[in-house]
Amino acid sequence: MRLDNRVALVSGAAMGIGKAIAVLFAQEGARVIAADISEQGHETEREIREAGGQCLFIRTDVSQENHVQAAVRAGSERFGPIDVLANVAGIAHEKPAHELPLEDWQHVLNVNLTSMFLCAKHVLPAMMKLHRGAIVSISSIQGLFGFPGYPHYAASKGGIIAMTRQLSREYAAEGIRVNCIAPGTVDTPMNHGVLSRVPDPEALKAAWAKMHPLGRFGRPIDIAYGALFLAGDESSWITGQCLAIDGGVSARVL
Repeated sequence: MRLDNRVALVSGAAMGIGKAIAVLFAQEGARVIAADISEQGHETEREIREAGGQCLFIRTDVSQENHVQAAVRAGSERFGPIDVLANVAGIAHEKPAHELPLEDWQHVLNVNLTSMFLCAKHVLPAMMKLHRGAIVSISSIQGLFGFPGYPHYAASKGGIIAMTRQLSREYAAEGIRVNCIAPGTVDTPMNHGVLSRVPDPEALKAAWAKMHPLGRFGRPIDIAYGALFLAGDESSWITGQCLAIDGGVSARVL
């Protein structure tokens, strides 16, 4: 199995991409620490355990440093030092810059970007002692090019790409690889929320599907397989990269 004897912290593990990554990592042998602010994380833990895997759900607000510290400590005490981090937690809502309240800007940046810094900060010491580790963060194609109405979301996702490149340079000598994934539109509860707030959700769904040359939304498992590749030994000579898993959107734009 690709992640046998690894300990993986997965943020945003209660649903969507985070849940798919947590489940797949467990199937591939990892002992999974599932961190999420939602109590639905218990369902992720139950599903993994019923399938024979190992998982500990810890209710965590990953934008708060004391929560992250507590999750890393409790997970390490249960399973051992963390050597894989999947940074997935994220939120989105739409508002043009001239109408965007500062508190909304700050909230999205805190959840989408600061959380990923905090999780990396608190797993890196153990990875440095082990002289190995893999960090995989979920960005977005909006970190590569902007969509109207999402200045805070685009800024947070672009920040993830920049932070990935910086961390990869700083910790390569410690045997730690840092990469990220830029998904296109994925069928997740977060995007369901976006659709619920627009006047014509069916028209928006059709526009989203048409935007992707492969003609469909992504599935959480599509992203999870990319995360598995970047977390495992098959990508041992890959660091500092942003992998677009986007149904061809970025190729069309370029």
